[in-house]
Amino acid sequence: MAEKALVGNPDFDWSSIGKKQNNYDAAEREKLDALYSNSLSTIADLQIIEGVVVAKNNREVVVNINYKSDGVVPLSEFRYNPDLKIGDKIEVFVETAEDANGQLVLSHKKARANKSWDRVNEALNKDEIIKGFVKCRTKGGLIVDVFGIEAFFTGFTN
Repeated sequence: MAEKALVGNPDFDWSSIGKKQNNYDAAEREKLDALYSNSLSTIADLQIIEGVVVAKNNREVVVNINYKSDGVVPLSEFRYNPDLKIGDKIEVFVETAEDANGQLVLSHKKARANKSWDRVNEALNKDEIIKGFVKCRTKGGLIVDVFGIEAFFTGFTN
């Protein structure tokens, strides 16, 4: 059996090994850079963003907010919504875009509380009467749920 001789590519540039090469011309590079930049959103800490549930287990919910990584939210923050499923859109609060481990830290509970405070302040600005749900009675007054926020109510004023 005759052995075949291996023949390399005569156009291969051996001197380029280990050196940085630019395989794109300037126009193509600019176009690819713009496409990449537009595919990722910029995230600032301490803001509320809408995300999509992409995974869920018995302890955590994974949320995609179109950032370089997905965020993980404890399932306990969704106790009010037992029917949460993959594909649902939810609001999350960005605690930090990157913690010490490089992870995106999100909170659904803080997003809901923040939205509730916005509703309370809006009612205050409009001098609007709001209804609350009495959760319990204490020695000095009542604990009242107002838009999901527990508030202390001391009594009526005239």
